[in-house]
Amino acid sequence: MKGMSFVAPPGPFKKDPVSPLSDLGVDCIAVLPYAYFKKNEPKIHSFSSGGWWGERIEGVCKTVEHAHESGIKVLLKPQLWTHDQWIGDLDFKNDKEWKAFEKNYTRFMLKWATIADSMEIDMLCIGTEIRHSTEDRPKYWRGLIKAIRKVYKGKLTYAPNWDDYNKVTFWDDLDYIGIDAYFPLSELKSPTVKEIEKGWLKYKAEIKGIQQKFMRPILFTEYGYRNKDYGTKEPWASGHDDKSINNQLQCNALQAIHNQFWDETWFAGGFLWKWFADDKNSGGLNNSDYTPQHKPVEKIIKNYYQR
Repeated sequence: MKGMSFVAPPGPFKKDPVSPLSDLGVDCIAVLPYAYFKKNEPKIHSFSSGGWWGERIEGVCKTVEHAHESGIKVLLKPQLWTHDQWIGDLDFKNDKEWKAFEKNYTRFMLKWATIADSMEIDMLCIGTEIRHSTEDRPKYWRGLIKAIRKVYKGKLTYAPNWDDYNKVTFWDDLDYIGIDAYFPLSELKSPTVKEIEKGWLKYKAEIKGIQQKFMRPILFTEYGYRNKDYGTKEPWASGHDDKSINNQLQCNALQAIHNQFWDETWFAGGFLWKWFADDKNSGGLNNSDYTPQHKPVEKIIKNYYQR
């Protein structure tokens, strides 16, 4: 899967948003409808009329239609988010609160699973980085997977963080082992391709071990790097206090991940983070966000996505 994570736009598309992705060699996109929660509260707030258009059912379906019309497959990746807590830190004091959350989360996922089936979406991600739940309550997740498969016929994956994918125990119930692959690879300010590849070696061995244990292909449900100094030290760090620009580092990091993984028979590809629908006004040489748009790294991506 030569994938790209597609950012939901605030309003309807002004023109076809997919053609620049086709030109880049992208053959599948991750569509990301968000729901919201308050810190350590079990209730899930899913917008039906508020919020960004691209995260509502209408916007998601229109995005999927554009992709399928262009021959691009879709991973539907519903996610939970809040301003004051990373979802990986979500935890509850007792079983009663966990069960309330699980009831709400099941309702949330079955809604999207039903839509995914009706739209013939190619793959569904059943959750993203919900660390404490997946580690401590795997029985719930096996039950959720069973419930989803009753309403959705496509492939399933889950997207854990890079440092706990090896603690997930229910991979045998899914079709792909997902990883949000923000592994720390180098503490250097501007490492070379070879130096970044060296940083991959221990992680690659661990990833291959999990793949062989569960006999499921590895899918990087998210991967990517900002074009800034030290961008491979903590690739998950999305704060914008550091305004440095290092386009070469972003190129080196993407080349290294390609060199290490793309030809492995057990590797199924990945979804680069991230692409904005307004391609004309997104990214650029002085933008230090993850997006590759209008940056030198586009050439690197095109080289290996079009192979």
